[in-house]
Amino acid sequence: MEITIRKGGSDDVPAILAMLDSAVVWLNGRGITAQWGTTPWTSRPAAVRTVEEVVASGTPWMAEIDGEPAGTMTLTPHPGSYVAPADEPEVYVHLLATDGRFHGRGVGAALLAHAVEETRRQGLSLLRVDCFAGSEGRLVAYYERQGFRRTEPFTVGEWPGQVLEQRVV
Repeated sequence: MEITIRKGGSDDVPAILAMLDSAVVWLNGRGITAQWGTTPWTSRPAAVRTVEEVVASGTPWMAEIDGEPAGTMTLTPHPGSYVAPADEPEVYVHLLATDGRFHGRGVGAALLAHAVEETRRQGLSLLRVDCFAGSEGRLVAYYERQGFRRTEPFTVGEWPGQVLEQRVV
């Protein structure tokens, strides 16, 4: 099994949405409903617009296994509106998701390693991401295992989040 990563584009939005829908099913199957809810992204017009806007504002990356979309992330030079921008140029990870069929096969780690390389390629040293901080902090711990460290927590409505950063040298 080889994971390949390619630059994506707006044509990949349907595949990105399908992966996000699959991730919701995977999370819900494990009793995690507070992260992304129980409704598929594709049936929520605001969520679809968010994906389209994030993809348009950055560079989407698609991970594939045997030619099948297995994971995705979009890198932008700024966080979402709910997180303060850094006081230096940065690369920000958005919409990191693995298709449920490929969970546990290192897709997310491969995408995050690619984000580190892209940050380095751009001559920048700050890579940031934010994530859901509920469910006993399991996702926060995942990012810490990938080399990120916690910075500031935040809340959007009732949704607890955590910003993490990694210094790229």
